[in-house]
Amino acid sequence: MSLKVGDKAPDFTLKNTDFENVSLSSLLGKKNIVLLFFPFVNSGMCEKELCTFGDGLSHYSDLNAQVVAVSVDSAFSQKLWVEKLKFPFPLLSDFNKEVCQAYGAMFDVFVPGKFDYKGVAKRSAFVIDKNGVIQYIEILESPGEEPNYENIQAALKKLQ
Repeated sequence: MSLKVGDKAPDFTLKNTDFENVSLSSLLGKKNIVLLFFPFVNSGMCEKELCTFGDGLSHYSDLNAQVVAVSVDSAFSQKLWVEKLKFPFPLLSDFNKEVCQAYGAMFDVFVPGKFDYKGVAKRSAFVIDKNGVIQYIEILESPGEEPNYENIQAALKKLQ
């Protein structure tokens, strides 16, 4: 079953880089959520994407949104990456690959013929309103593509 706009976002609880539990339900009600899935820490395109979100964080704050990023990397490796790049939003570890699957944001095989890794997050963006309803979905099939930042912001503007 694929998620679609208007569906209730599946709740989850994942470890952040301080090894604390963070659940989607604990974030709801205060701000809208931009939930990002990305393939790997320490990879060029993922760094570019998350730095773009970090550099533009004031735009998302102005739109009353909290950015949260998820990958299947361990919280240990995410912590090292956050210490290096100082991302101003939480990174969450879906090491057990349950949340990526629940959101339909997982490659069966990542870059077939080159890497052939199984169970890697697809670069994806979900806008979830304060009530936990999905308002925007973008799931990219190519790990070399970036999400459409303008469409994400436009979805948030509609929630103002």
